[in-house]
Amino acid sequence: YNNYDYVATAVSSLEESPPLQIKKQVYIVDNSLSSKEQEDNLAVLDSVIARYDDVCIINVGANLGFGKGHNYILDELESEYHAIVNPDIIFTEDVFSPIIEYMRNNRDVGMCIPNITDEKGERLQVYRRELTVFDMFLRMFCKNLFPKRNAMHTLQDQDYTQPFQVPFGQGSFLVIRTELFKKLNGFDDRFFMYLEDADLCKRVNEISKLMYYPGASVVHRSEERRVGKECR
Repeated sequence: YNNYDYVATAVSSLEESPPLQIKKQVYIVDNSLSSKEQEDNLAVLDSVIARYDDVCIINVGANLGFGKGHNYILDELESEYHAIVNPDIIFTEDVFSPIIEYMRNNRDVGMCIPNITDEKGERLQVYRRELTVFDMFLRMFCKNLFPKRNAMHTLQDQDYTQPFQVPFGQGSFLVIRTELFKKLNGFDDRFFMYLEDADLCKRVNEISKLMYYPGASVVHRSEERRVGKECR
C-alpha cells in the first residue's frame, strides 16, 4: 500500500529501541509497482535507513502478495530465527531476546507470538482458534452479532499471563525457527493475501507448536482498518 512512512517508523523503532543482545539482519521486501510516486517514497525511505548498516531493501517490481513477498528472501536466510513483521509494527522494547531465550529453553516450540497491543496498550484479538467460514464471515462483516462466539474464537478464555499454544496467530508479528520456516517452504503463496498466516500456523502446529509468550510485547497500529464492519 506504498506505506513507506510505516516502514520507516517500524525500522527506526527497531533500531532505536533498547539494544538487542543478538545479531540481526533486516530485509524490507518492496512489493510496490514501479511509479514516480514509488520512486519518491523509496528515496525518502532510503534516507531514513541509510544510517543503519543491517537493513537491506529489495524491490521486486511487482505486487507478489503477502506470502510470496515474505518468501522472496527465504533462500537468503542463514539465521537461527526469523521474524515475520508487518510494516505497521512499532518496537518499544527488545522483543527478540526474551522470545529466543524462551524458544531455546523449549525445543518443541517452533514459532512464537508475543503480547501484541494497540497504541493504547490494549491487547489485540490476534490469537484465535482455527478458522471456519462462519467465524471469518462474522469477523469481516458482523463482528458484534455473536459476541460469545467471537470471544470463543479469539481465545478470550485464556490466561494471558502464561504461555499457551495458539491454533492461529495473526501474521503481523511471528518469530519462527528458520530451519522450520524453510522446511515448510515458507508461506503457501497460492494465498495472495489473507489466510496465509492461518495456513502457516496450522502447518507449524502439525509438526511443532505455535506458542503465545507473555514476556515480550510489540505495538500493532491501525488495527481498526482491518477489523471489518459491524452489524447495526
